[in-house]
Amino acid sequence: MKGLIDLHCDTIWKLMDAKQEETLEKNCFCVNIDEMKQADIMAQFFACFVDCGLFPKKEQYEKGYIYVKKMIERMKNEVRKYSDKIVFAKNEKEIEKNRQEGKISAILTLEEGGVFNGKIERLDELWREGIRLVTILWNYENCIGYPNSQKQEVMCKGLKPFGFEVVEKMNELGMIIDVSHLSDGGFWDIVETSKYPIVASHSNAREICSHPRNLTDEMIRAIAEKGGVIGINFYPRFLKNSGKAGVDDIVVHLNHIINIGGVECVCIGTDFDGFSGESTEIEKMGQIHLLCDALKKNGVKEKYIEKIWRENAMRVIKEVI
Repeated sequence: MKGLIDLHCDTIWKLMDAKQEETLEKNCFCVNIDEMKQADIMAQFFACFVDCGLFPKKEQYEKGYIYVKKMIERMKNEVRKYSDKIVFAKNEKEIEKNRQEGKISAILTLEEGGVFNGKIERLDELWREGIRLVTILWNYENCIGYPNSQKQEVMCKGLKPFGFEVVEKMNELGMIIDVSHLSDGGFWDIVETSKYPIVASHSNAREICSHPRNLTDEMIRAIAEKGGVIGINFYPRFLKNSGKAGVDDIVVHLNHIINIGGVECVCIGTDFDGFSGESTEIEKMGQIHLLCDALKKNGVKEKYIEKIWRENAMRVIKEVI
């Protein structure tokens, strides 16, 4: 299967945290240029992820915003060094152009909208820097809303007033709204507020694996009805309630989401380089063919695999950005 679009990886974060000799071209991570070539990546979404909890509380979001800017600069330097192989893309036309030229498209995203710190103008600033998708929360309450949680009193909370501003501004700019990590209440506020399709860039089915990071069947239907997509996450804890997860578990989630929301609403969001210590049989991007093989073995038609691989994600990119 050719031309994969992956909605989420944390490779920039790994590069920032690694020794200087690690590069986007060659590193010991799950995602690098060599691995992406093996996977025939058409477009890779690279998250600027920041754990604001690592900074002093009074200035955590200001320092977090500065760190995001540093991550963007690091990625720009990496792409500049390897521009014969990978270039940035900001919309569907640029992805197609890069593909025709035999280059991988890199799309910048932000994971942790708390760094806006109540300042809506930061969305404009990050748009100018090339950010085209925002995962509006991570694992902490922020100025936008509340995270997924085992606690029902947190899980039912919706967006804060600034959160509604963010949704409207992202719609205005043409930024993809990502609901992965969000509370159930916040999810439903976004479904009702956004004028455009939304995504869960790296989430699975809660019916199959009960982790609160996953989506209920009702949520899956809502994303599908809005024209959005769900990127299947390869993190074992989101694939299986217990025991070692494998490629077949990814297929189970894919099939369940297709059964609930239709084949148009599912794509890939590996979350590679965002977790460690546990893995499926697919440990690096270059092994993604194992999933394609498993889908074919399970009777999934090639035309449907093409939708999962790139067409569904590209439809949302075209409509929103």
